[in-house]
Amino acid sequence: MSASPEILRGVRVMQAWSRAGRAAGKRIALVPTMGNLHEGHLSLIRLAQAECPLTIVSSFVNPTQFGPGEDYASYPRTWDADLAKLSALGVDAVFAPTVEEIYPPGDRTRVVLGWGTDKLCGAFRPGHFDGVSTVVAKLFGATQPDRAYFGQKDAQQALILRRMTEMLCYPLELRLGPTLREADGLALSSRNIYLSPEERRRASALFAALESAGSALLSGERDAGKLEALGATALSELELEYFSVVDPKILERPERLRDGLVLMACAARVGPARLIDNHVYRIEGERAEEAALF
Repeated sequence: MSASPEILRGVRVMQAWSRAGRAAGKRIALVPTMGNLHEGHLSLIRLAQAECPLTIVSSFVNPTQFGPGEDYASYPRTWDADLAKLSALGVDAVFAPTVEEIYPPGDRTRVVLGWGTDKLCGAFRPGHFDGVSTVVAKLFGATQPDRAYFGQKDAQQALILRRMTEMLCYPLELRLGPTLREADGLALSSRNIYLSPEERRRASALFAALESAGSALLSGERDAGKLEALGATALSELELEYFSVVDPKILERPERLRDGLVLMACAARVGPARLIDNHVYRIEGERAEEAALF
């Protein structure tokens, strides 16, 4: 087992650590997490380590992205297990601030992007992406990375954060890692722990719905409304929030799909868990193939 990473709690201490690394000529990677690490997180860490000499993992359950009645209080917190995994990977530093460090008393600062935040998941979680943008902006300021790593499973989040990074002129690059899945296709998620065995079986319908609509797209269907109806039908036994086929540049559905990227995304509640998933495709004329979001 590798040595334990440095555990840094304060913003100023974190900034000093990053400045020292950069002064030594080392590129710095950040992998933001809310802890409860699973193989999806670990795959992002490995990608970061392959590309940058220094890797920081942040561990912070961010209260401002949870709405009333959501699972902030019950969100799984597994610090000891997480630290063992990060030590085994040889992570250089863990930034694990308190809520008061990120949101000091009297703080009212928020990042309100005004782009894409009221669509898809945002329509069902008002204010969620403002909270995400705010905490990630603070994490970027604290850790000062050259690259930050996110998962494609959270596709809308990735698009919003890329926009935020551009609009706030952060001198860093966002990198995406692929969605990791269970054998039945269910995307890895910290919230999968909430599912009973029966709910876990039912949750695999999200992947099946994406595969069904995706097969139709690959076979030549270009009517986005028909693809959405196909996906929604496959999810009729779940508490479906949306199954949407959108242009990722505007997060809205075109009447007919044309050349370029298309995001096929869905969200549904299964028992106590709210689960999301997506597929991304690139269309070129009559051809279509699975693709990365960016």
